[in-house]
Amino acid sequence: MIALAGNPNTGKTTIFNRLTGARQHTGNWPGKTVEKKEGTWWHGETRFRIIDLPGTYSLSAFSAEEVIARDFIVEARPDVVIVVVDATNLERNLYLVLQILEMTPAVIVALNMMDVARDQGLQIDIDGLSQRLGVPVVPLTARTGEGLPQLMATAAQVASGPPTTRFLPPIRYSRPIEEAIARLEEAIRAHPQLAQGYPARWLALQLLQDDTFCQEKIAHLPGGVALCQQAREARISLEARYRTDIDALIAEERYAWIHRLVQEVIRGRPQGPTLSDRVDAVAMHPVGGLILFLAIMWVVFKLSTDVAAPFVAWIDLFVNRFLAHWVLEGLALVHLESSWFASLITDGILAGVGGVLVFVPVLMFLYMGMAIMEDSGYMARAAFVMDGYMRHLGLQGKSFVPLVLGFGCNVPAIYATRTLDSRTDRLLTGLLVPFMSCSARLPVYVLIASIFFPHFRTPAVLVMYLLGVLVALTVGFLLRKTLFKRSETSALLIEVPAYRLPTIKNVWMEMTLRTRAFLEGAATIIMAVSIVIWLFLAIPVNGQSAFADTPVEHSAFAAVAGVMSPLFKPLGFGNWQNASALITGFIAKEVVVSTLAQVYHVPQESPGPEEDLGFWAEARLAAISFFRATADTLKAIPGIVGIDLLDEEEPGAPPALGEAIRQGFEQTSGGRGALAGFSFMVFVLLYTPCMATVAAMRQELGGRWTLLSVGSQLTIAWLAAFLVFQAGKIFLS
Repeated sequence: MIALAGNPNTGKTTIFNRLTGARQHTGNWPGKTVEKKEGTWWHGETRFRIIDLPGTYSLSAFSAEEVIARDFIVEARPDVVIVVVDATNLERNLYLVLQILEMTPAVIVALNMMDVARDQGLQIDIDGLSQRLGVPVVPLTARTGEGLPQLMATAAQVASGPPTTRFLPPIRYSRPIEEAIARLEEAIRAHPQLAQGYPARWLALQLLQDDTFCQEKIAHLPGGVALCQQAREARISLEARYRTDIDALIAEERYAWIHRLVQEVIRGRPQGPTLSDRVDAVAMHPVGGLILFLAIMWVVFKLSTDVAAPFVAWIDLFVNRFLAHWVLEGLALVHLESSWFASLITDGILAGVGGVLVFVPVLMFLYMGMAIMEDSGYMARAAFVMDGYMRHLGLQGKSFVPLVLGFGCNVPAIYATRTLDSRTDRLLTGLLVPFMSCSARLPVYVLIASIFFPHFRTPAVLVMYLLGVLVALTVGFLLRKTLFKRSETSALLIEVPAYRLPTIKNVWMEMTLRTRAFLEGAATIIMAVSIVIWLFLAIPVNGQSAFADTPVEHSAFAAVAGVMSPLFKPLGFGNWQNASALITGFIAKEVVVSTLAQVYHVPQESPGPEEDLGFWAEARLAAISFFRATADTLKAIPGIVGIDLLDEEEPGAPPALGEAIRQGFEQTSGGRGALAGFSFMVFVLLYTPCMATVAAMRQELGGRWTLLSVGSQLTIAWLAAFLVFQAGKIFLS
């Protein structure tokens, strides 16, 4: 087993991806919400498990990531720990190396970013560094793969070699500290259960620094209480002698040793400002950096919405038209094309498949943008620039990225919270993301605004987006004053790497791996909910229709919607048709419009094949439509800068559907249809997001916080729509 450790932004995950490729899976560490990546790598006929530990600057157990990395190395005892180090920031990175060397001798230092070091004129004595550390040091450039074979050959050699029974870390502390460590080591070795469970020198150091985690783990073991007491007395004595905290004293001696080492092994220093320095004069400027960040996020937003839209439409067309038709043709061979089973396959399972797959282009383009930002080194700058603004909400700068992405799609925005360092930041940002109006809500806004506000359609839609931001700011402020009152805002400590040219391989791998994680995590829930909705639509309630062959108004679905409709009467749209649209909106906000068309008895035009052309002819049409989608995607790229090559008409409301909806809203609101329509838009903006988002929240935040989010959003949506309609009635009367 090989563990990969290192500071953030040192290329550790790039090495992991290059070694494991698709042979990896992602989950969470037991009892934690920190992402865990594990994969396999083959050396000849030997199979290695590779664990990508969370990126940390130290193992001081101040964060969940540090605790996970520390406990894994001590308790799992990997055969090799590869510590990835930034060659251009050697002095800072070696602190983690020293800490790990005090835990295990099976260490290899991977000196990454050697290409950048060479460009900066740095010359590193690799052999001298290896001799002083007492472990192999392998230079490499992870993003190009240079040096990676040598690194893994060394790892395989260390893993297959005999274990080192006695190993002295390279650093020796001042004499009083070493004497205290030696006495504690002797006491630890006197108790076999302690000596076998933990490295003696490391445990002595941890106890000497008042590591509460270690005290909790050894206090119940034989001799543990006496050992803690001995460590406490030694700590008090040393702090009285040096008149400072012992942990600060040890850290100071480590950094002094590292500084002397770096002076010995590095020759050459960068002369004058580097290219990164010149770019950072704009990228990290309080004003210029903000403008640049918003411009880049606008590009990412447009990529994941407008550029991805043709492929989203093609997947919907392929699954719900061509594929559904082929399945029915196959069922016809066994005379099941008119059975409830055919309805289950096409309207239940295939609808669920389509509901999952339509997110793939959105996620792919989104993760492409984020991977480029990460691989180029820009993401760290963006977090720094936004940190000052986001702290007013009690968040750090990185939180702005998921919130902005939420305007495109809430699903990848929830997954983007994984980049946040603090559990509190991940939770609070994840709870605020659903208030960002995703692109799937836009067709609903356009439809309702076209019916009731035809001359003010754009301002009405813009108000929805601004209202979502305002509600998110308010909710974030209230959460910081209530549920997260005791949680301190984590300081932003981030490594700012040199700018690098992203590689196609790294970007593609990041896109595919993260998209696969979504499919594995959310697909089951989406499919299950789709089948449940189909079941309610298939069950007749009047006794005159057959199962899976009943008009929607006579189904159990309509009955449930009718029971719920009184809840919406104070909001101005309390009939079963509107209630049913909101229910299906939980599956996907995109289907609200189609549901309204269905329940108001307005037929929709089908973009699929209207007659049986035969399998090969339809397959040819599907292929042609795919190439058209590809062409439209390429045409959509200039739209990022305002050049429209698609010549698409702005969507509006079909006349028959618009009139039917207008009459329905007029009846439920007592003649105030426009006000009820605006109230409906507000409710769609703020109520529970689609089931894909809920599935992502369940995966990332946990079930308890997801339930809290769903319940609070329903409450906020109802109260906001109630205030809009009731206050509007008073104002207009």
